[in-house]
Order: sequence, then structure tokens, then C-alpha cells
Amino acid sequence: MNTTDLNIMLLAFIAGLLVLATHVPLGMKVLARGIIFVDLAVAQIAGLGVIVAGLLELESNTYAVQGMAATSALLGAALLAYAERKLPQVQEAVIGLVFVLAASGGVLLLSRDVHAGEHLKDLLVGQILWVSNGQLIATAILTAGLVVLWRLFSQRLIGFGFYALFALAVTASVQLVGVYLVFTSLIVPALATHRCTQWRTAIAYAIGIAGYATGLLLSEWLDLPTGPAIVWAMALCGAAVMQWKRS
Repeated sequence: MNTTDLNIMLLAFIAGLLVLATHVPLGMKVLARGIIFVDLAVAQIAGLGVIVAGLLELESNTYAVQGMAATSALLGAALLAYAERKLPQVQEAVIGLVFVLAASGGVLLLSRDVHAGEHLKDLLVGQILWVSNGQLIATAILTAGLVVLWRLFSQRLIGFGFYALFALAVTASVQLVGVYLVFTSLIVPALATHRCTQWRTAIAYAIGIAGYATGLLLSEWLDLPTGPAIVWAMALCGAAVMQWKRS
């Protein structure tokens, strides 16, 4: 591995750490509340905002893209908070419908784009190997703010407050790693440690870190697509921890 490859891998690993910083505790909250697919829905809505920014030819303006994605995600958060308040019995169905509408909306918006397949692939699988220093710095600042808010108010975040914080976290991460890795980073560490009574948070972070590190190395050594490699590596790390806890 030459110096350039090492730098690319390091930036990608840092991106993974930034995603895990917010997604591990959020994933535990999502699992505890039984709204497993809310992350997919919000991530897809944020992605829809990115697609709209691209159609408006704003992709060269990072702040405009971030603003469009965040606005979309916050609108989605408001809708999901409303569903939680007014339709609690069918909340999961509403979340699923929102996800399908956002996903199909993206396909419709890109239907006349000759590069639609590539754009959709980037949205789902991500381009973690091509994150820039500017993206990492902006995401690190946002992540630090979200972590502080979570530390101070996690026990009091309900309704729109929870969904808004969730939406902002997902907005940043989906542009770094894609929808699939957003879902994996939220759910696998939380699910693998749901029976842990001690050191749960530390073990969950260890699963996430091991998944990103192993997936990145495997993608380099075996010339595999990076995003899917990390997804599988993290899932296997989570499965190993679950088996260890059963033994």
C-alpha cells in the first residue's frame, strides 16, 4: 500500500469514526423505541435533498448541498414526529411509506439524467474513499455539536427534538458513507449489544470501529467495493460479539 492509498484509507476511516460518534448512541435509542427503519427513511429524505441540489446545479457549493439536504431531512423529521404523535399505532407503516416515497421520488427526479444509475449508486453505497478534508472538517464540527447536545439533553429529547437531531446527524453521514452504511452503523452495534448489561457502549463502538477498519482493509486487499465490504465486515463483527455473549 503506497502513501497515497494510505492517506485515502485514513481519511475514510476518520469518516467512519465521525459517523459512529453519533450513530452508536442514536442506534441504541432507535432500537429501544422500536422505530428501526426511521434511519433509512430520514437518510433517503436527506438523499432526496442532495438530488434536488444536483438538479439545481448546486453540487459545486458544499454549503448549498448541505443546506438542501438538512432542510429536506428536517421536514421529514417534522412529518415523522407528527406521525408519532397522531398515529402511534401505525408509526412503522408511516415510516416505511415515507422511505418508499423518498426513494421513488429520487428515481423520478433522476429519470431524465443519463448518469442516474451512478448517482443512485453513490447515494446508496456512498463514496467513502473519496471524502475530502473539507467534508471531514465540516462533519467533525457538526458531530461535536450533536454529541454535546446528546450528552446534555438525550433524556429529554422527545418528539420533534429527537427526530431533528437524528435528521442532522444522518444528513451529514449519508453524504460521507451512503444510505447502506448509515443504516449499518446505527443498527448493527446496537443490535449486537442489546443483551449487554456492562460496557455496552464501549463494545458497540468497538464493533463499529472493527467493522470500518476490517472492511476498508478487505476492500483494499481484495479489490472489493468499499461500502458493501464495510457493511459485511461490521455485520460479521456484530455476529461474533453476539455469539460470544451467548457462550
